Amino acid sequence: MPGSLLPPLKPLPIKERLSVVFIERGEIDVLDGAFVVVDVTGIRTHIPVGGVACIMLEPGTRVSHRAAALAARVGTLLVWVGEAGVRLYSSGQPGGARADRLLYQARLALDEALRLKVVRKMYALRFGEAPPERRSVEQLRGIEGARVRRSYQLLAQQFGVKWTGRDYDPESWDSSDVPNRCLSAATACLYGVTEAAVLAAGYAPAVGFIHTGKPLSFVYDIADVYKFETVVPVAFKVAAANPQGSVERAVRLGCRDIFRHTKLLDRIIPDIEEILAAGEIARPEAPANAVGPAVVNPESLGDAGHRA
Repeated sequence: MPGSLLPPLKPLPIKERLSVVFIERGEIDVLDGAFVVVDVTGIRTHIPVGGVACIMLEPGTRVSHRAAALAARVGTLLVWVGEAGVRLYSSGQPGGARADRLLYQARLALDEALRLKVVRKMYALRFGEAPPERRSVEQLRGIEGARVRRSYQLLAQQFGVKWTGRDYDPESWDSSDVPNRCLSAATACLYGVTEAAVLAAGYAPAVGFIHTGKPLSFVYDIADVYKFETVVPVAFKVAAANPQGSVERAVRLGCRDIFRHTKLLDRIIPDIEEILAAGEIARPEAPANAVGPAVVNPESLGDAGHRA
């Protein structure tokens, strides 16, 4: 009967979700209306897909059409990654850029004066202090790189980890030392939830300000604001403990806990708005002669970029 039908699915805001879930060696499908993973023994594991920001799909995973469609409807980002998440092959958008926000972001990125204002704001949020005056984007990038290298050294000393520098080959995962493997696994977790937030906010992952020329340039920009507050200490802590078995799994669990502790998903979208507002321009209005949508989107519980 019509009265017994469930209401249509709507995305939850990013801040109300879990951060990231990794799945490997399983068939992902929709059974009885629920998102489930079926392993090789036939055991079903339910995943609360609507309450997760990002699902990372490792090798050995197959996704049905119905599962991908359900993830899109509820606004959960699916990301196809390599072993331990170190390689990112593809991602399925849970929403996408909104025209007004994409034009706003692009204008800020294309104007050198506006871009510099945005980069200075990113620097201030990342390091907790105003950047030096009269510096270009390239100069600020160099200053930032030197501080990052120093931060790695200090954390390595703090946790008693032997550190020879950030060095890894994404095509040869096992050739990296334990600290670099831990850092790669940790940053993969951070990039996943950050990309989900960028898309949910209605912006384009590729239009960056510090990083440019890559599909996830803006994701890297935003993730760097939180990196040393969240996942980098987790990576060094795990490397220092040198746990038996998979260090990558220990890193993921540590990242999950630090994301909850720092309330990261509560902060990313408001911080994106604050960072872009540093450009001190308004979002562009639609032209007076623009044609409106033929079908108006219904109200949604989700964020600005989620499909209604």
